Amino acid sequence: MTKKWTSESMLELIRRFQPVCVLAAAADLDLFDALASQPLTAQAMARKLATDVRGTTILLDALTALRLIRKHNARYSIPNDVAKLLTSQGKTSVLAMAQHQANCLRRWAQLAQTVKTGRPAKCTPSVRGFAADLAAFIGAMDNISAPVAAEVIKPLKNITFQRLLDVGGASGTWTMALLRGRPQATAILFDLKEVIPLAKRRLTAGKFIKRVELVPGDFTRDALPGGADFVWISAIIHQNSRQQNRELFGKAFRALLPGGKIAIRDILMAPDRTAPVAGALFAVNMLVGTKGGGTFTFDDVRVDLQAAGFTQARVLHRDEGMHSIVIAKKQG
Repeated sequence: MTKKWTSESMLELIRRFQPVCVLAAAADLDLFDALASQPLTAQAMARKLATDVRGTTILLDALTALRLIRKHNARYSIPNDVAKLLTSQGKTSVLAMAQHQANCLRRWAQLAQTVKTGRPAKCTPSVRGFAADLAAFIGAMDNISAPVAAEVIKPLKNITFQRLLDVGGASGTWTMALLRGRPQATAILFDLKEVIPLAKRRLTAGKFIKRVELVPGDFTRDALPGGADFVWISAIIHQNSRQQNRELFGKAFRALLPGGKIAIRDILMAPDRTAPVAGALFAVNMLVGTKGGGTFTFDDVRVDLQAAGFTQARVLHRDEGMHSIVIAKKQG
């Protein structure tokens, strides 16, 4: 049904960026960690963060108005429920995702220019720098994947494998989830050389490091390591153009043993590409962030898999977000 807009509802939509910007700035500045140990005045916070006192005061008051922090006698503190979510040591922390979304916000602000020129937005680092932004991106993937990984891979329970290849495996979240319950299986995690130390730390903490071979490389330039009978490509294809996906699937096909299978976790769009809403908006995210990325229909994925040599492509699970799964086979 078509939504009936009013001036009030339209203005509400237009202003929604404001609280997001407040939260993003606080995450970029590590403000929540600064409040984790004790309440602080605005002056003390400014000294701790090396920020401007006026700017810090206004930001703290806005966070208080949004009920993300508290203010009492000119001192600011962080509630326990917020600390769990927005400090680096919080038990259910999503701070890395908040920092990553702040980076996305800087690109989304250039959307009109991107649509006009066809070029992705200029990538500018946060106040924390490029290295910290990469760490936030890897951490963000774990933030959103770790709590749901076990449930997402349930449709794969009947797929057996001895050697997993996790392409762009990032923090190792999906490697660990897929190995858990398959004690005889091993894995290769393939990702950029600067990501490998981050994966090593998480795999070591999860006690999976002895079962995982860490291989640095760039799947856009390098061949994929061989010897696997199951390839997992998770939240990767939306970063690519159709041609880039065909090339990636071709590399996966060559790396797979005969009879092996490939599974792709990503957004799947309806044929007209307007649903799900999350997918249509994520295509915008790829527009401002990549040269050719987007969100794809199952037919797009199926045709590109077939072009690489795979057969029997099918949707194993369909989801409104990033957790649809497509599988295909390399004939023996």
